[in-house]
Amino acid sequence: MTPPRTPSTPPGPAAPSGVHHPLFARFYARCSVSADIRGGLGALRAELLSGLSGRVIEIGAGNGLNFAHYPPDVTEVVALEPESRLRRLAREAALRAPVPVTLLPDTAEALPLEDASFDAAVASLVLCTVRNLPQTLAELHRVLRPGAELRFFEHGLADTPGLARVQRGLDRTVWPLLFGGCHTSRAPLAAIEAAGFTLGPYRSFDVPEKGPRLPSSPCVLGSARR
Repeated sequence: MTPPRTPSTPPGPAAPSGVHHPLFARFYARCSVSADIRGGLGALRAELLSGLSGRVIEIGAGNGLNFAHYPPDVTEVVALEPESRLRRLAREAALRAPVPVTLLPDTAEALPLEDASFDAAVASLVLCTVRNLPQTLAELHRVLRPGAELRFFEHGLADTPGLARVQRGLDRTVWPLLFGGCHTSRAPLAAIEAAGFTLGPYRSFDVPEKGPRLPSSPCVLGSARR
């Protein structure tokens, strides 16, 4: 297993540290497992990671639910999770993973990793939560090799004006406080392109597919190239 390395090019200003959302972490740890089993998110995780190979970086690993779905051609996953309770759960999941997983406590805005040192990157339900979205994507761009793939599964801004207004209102008020810094009205596809990635195939859908459309329902799953 290759240890994390010091960047040859400084990543810029360090991001704020000390991510601590104990109440949300407890809630997420319970609800995410149920959503994987009963809500179909496990199948989406498998789709997201299908066909990956080589050395992979995953930001915002949460409680490590992606780890079980990495294919055998992946030689190592370097996963970041700055929230301490979720990181403890991710460490347990890493022990059961079918591929080697190195877990780091760092934030995605300042990756302690070498330039062009990864074959793929994974962002799964995390771009809504990072404190600085452009800086996070710039860091992923930096550590990926030319031609490497960014896989993403994110929720974001609705395509209907009514729900989009609701999302923006919630983001200005209670939603980030209740859900660990999450923002519902970010536009992940536009942000990924703005960071210099070339969008590949993707599909948009709602989670859950049936029932009321929630502020966090509009999702996109796909890939982009560095």
